[in-house]
Amino acid sequence: MDEVWKKSVKPKNTSKTLQSTTPAQQPLGTMIDLVGVHKWFGHFHVLKNINLTVKKGERIIVCGPSGSGKSTMIRCINRLEKHQRGRIVVDGVELNDEMKNVRAVRSEVGMCFQQFNLFSHMTILDNLILAPIWVREMPRKKAVELAMSYLERVGIADQRNKFPGQMSGGQQQRAAIARSLCMAPKVMLFDEPTSALDPEMKKEVLDVMSELADEGMTMICVTHEMGFAKSVADRVVFMDFGEIVEENLPDEFFRNPKTDRTQLFLDQILSH
Repeated sequence: MDEVWKKSVKPKNTSKTLQSTTPAQQPLGTMIDLVGVHKWFGHFHVLKNINLTVKKGERIIVCGPSGSGKSTMIRCINRLEKHQRGRIVVDGVELNDEMKNVRAVRSEVGMCFQQFNLFSHMTILDNLILAPIWVREMPRKKAVELAMSYLERVGIADQRNKFPGQMSGGQQQRAAIARSLCMAPKVMLFDEPTSALDPEMKKEVLDVMSELADEGMTMICVTHEMGFAKSVADRVVFMDFGEIVEENLPDEFFRNPKTDRTQLFLDQILSH
């Protein structure tokens, strides 16, 4: 299968570095813009010339086999991973070596991981109020009110005084989503948020994510939940070998894939 893919050639570095959080050039109405993005882990070329534009309020589902670069791509969007070539611009701010740019982007981008990354020694309520108090400098009373409103929204307000280890996986993931929402993000990134959950818990989390999608939250979600993709996605992006192989509207993506590689992936994943 590897011989189908041409070896990637490193492009000339045409990226521009911002020296401040001054808005970068970005298409009108765009929230996220990846232009010619490359990423290496040592000699391994994990992202190859990634070009992706996400409009404000758009819901993007990213799928593909393990090792295709999906998670690395979205981790680059909030600088958990550093890209080596190309440009990533989020809401007019370019991610580069300027830490004020990185902080500006991270303050507007929420992220939920496969593992919930809650602080195990803190109650759920304390997990939620930590960032609003220390990053947003929000008074504790207001932070608690905000946290409780989101815990109610995700259906676990009664779990507020529990520690993460006392909750189910689905409850912990919903708490992680609520924690991100407490920072009033403009974008939510989800990295296979249901892959560690059993079917009943998956539904709990996917229902919350569907509500966010219905409310117009800009979202990029790496997932193998194809039913979820069909119901909420504005576009589906398929990645393999570090490249975007195909992107299309959900109906076209599932009914009439453009490439044999996409069709093979769909045949395999939908047969399970």
